[in-house]
Amino acid sequence: MIFYTDVMTEIRYTPIGLIHSPYKEPPGTPIQAAVSPDSEGTVELFPEYAEGLRDIEGFSHIYLIYHFHKSHQVKLLVKPFLQDIEHGIFATRSPGRPNPIGISIVRLINRNESILHIQGVDILDETPVLDIKPYSSIFDCFPDARNGWQEGIDKETLEKRGRRGYQGTTETGCKS
Repeated sequence: MIFYTDVMTEIRYTPIGLIHSPYKEPPGTPIQAAVSPDSEGTVELFPEYAEGLRDIEGFSHIYLIYHFHKSHQVKLLVKPFLQDIEHGIFATRSPGRPNPIGISIVRLINRNESILHIQGVDILDETPVLDIKPYSSIFDCFPDARNGWQEGIDKETLEKRGRRGYQGTTETGCKS
């Protein structure tokens, strides 16, 4: 049995690259990748990690795991963009987390050496990348998944609240 006092209290990660996007500040940045499918950007991996991209071109989508570098306030109760009701931070994707780690699934357009061209960007420019993982519909699509408090959110609400002014089309859902 592991007790809290036995767990390390500090964990450090080193960025492996930077995400580049047209979004310099949170206002105007799409809230989720699903509402910004046409938004383009790049992931610039630092040269020492470029070899780790071998065979990534075979995947249409990738997970980007990153550090919310402009999030400085931790809140355990937040009002997410889809509702005006408070929920616990761990039941949302809000950036004001105890460990400011973000995750997005983006479309991989192509790779040019250590640069990944991506689409569906909902991330601020110069966001540090912590890891990249391939999205696999074999493992990552759960048709019977429940969406908790988001179950009652209709497409119109998602479109209206998720864009922060972004203009484009929305395609959501898990396709197998």
